[in-house]
Amino acid sequence: MTYQDKVILITGASSGIGRELALLLAKEKARLILVARNVERLTAVRQECLQHTPHCETLLMDVTDQEQITSGAAAAIGIFGHIDVLINNAGVTQRSKLIDTSVAAIRQLMEVNFFGPVMLTKALLPHFKEQGKGQIVVVSSMAGLFGYPWRSGYNAAKHAVNGYFETLQTEQPIPELYTTIICPGRIHTPITYSAITGDGKPFGKMDPGQEHGIPVEVCARKILSAMRRRKKLVKIARMEKVLLWIKRYFPPLFYVIAQKGN
Repeated sequence: MTYQDKVILITGASSGIGRELALLLAKEKARLILVARNVERLTAVRQECLQHTPHCETLLMDVTDQEQITSGAAAAIGIFGHIDVLINNAGVTQRSKLIDTSVAAIRQLMEVNFFGPVMLTKALLPHFKEQGKGQIVVVSSMAGLFGYPWRSGYNAAKHAVNGYFETLQTEQPIPELYTTIICPGRIHTPITYSAITGDGKPFGKMDPGQEHGIPVEVCARKILSAMRRRKKLVKIARMEKVLLWIKRYFPPLFYVIAQKGN
């Protein structure tokens, strides 16, 4: 399966996994709509993509803003006349203990990681229904499969994401709608620099676990492979997969290991 000439909207496309997916799809000559809030970085990614595909446009959008989602979805459809694939990738992580994390910070994590992809998906589902087909990819996390220290609000948001999009898979409102949930573990991206701390301020540094994570290029290739095969759920991780297996079969050991995590 090739994505040549397919119209693909990617949120969070200015860096990390979103940027790598954009570059891979540009090399397949896809028609790209790159979405993010940072105009400078978004423009830089567009210029990289234009070296491989003649069709790459940008759209500034805050995924926590319902009005921007509504108007942005309509604008995105208007760029190439339709959308074939939606990749919900925008997200923010967390680095703070549960007891020290404000409700406001948790709301912020939920707005970006849960309500963002939900609102954009809802905005584009009528379009997919009109077409009679479509593909939705949501970048969740291994944190959506088990609880882990220092990520309470992030864990909650990603659990919610998994539940919402798995329900979409089971309801299947459109016969040829293919929905894939991606659960990465630690991936080497700059995501922890903007991670939310207890008072809502950015973490401002690279997490050691993230620094030694799976290369982002490898992660993006695995996501693209899952998209081609229309997989329901894909886990891209190392030790997190082991921890999930331990949780399933040896729960007491899971809590001993997880409580030592950070």
